[in-house]
Amino acid sequence: MSRMENNIQNQGNRVEIVAVRKNGDGDLTEFKTSDGRTLGYQQALQEVQNGNISGVNAFKGRDGETYLRGDADGDPSNNLDQLPIF
Repeated sequence: MSRMENNIQNQGNRVEIVAVRKNGDGDLTEFKTSDGRTLGYQQALQEVQNGNISGVNAFKGRDGETYLRGDADGDPSNNLDQLPIF
């Protein structure tokens, strides 16, 4: 099964990020998922890149690093920065 087919098959099983933790500078450092897990930034990035988390995508910044951001859906209330703090 191709990665795309696997992602489509697993879409029903994908979790969402429901809360975030930030450091003193306001940078996102950890994420709480809808299935109760707490993921560090790199772990969450890997899960997103593997297609296991919905509503979030990975993008390469101008500095060459890869970052997470909420999918553009026109609703600012579900942007990662706007999610509840845990």
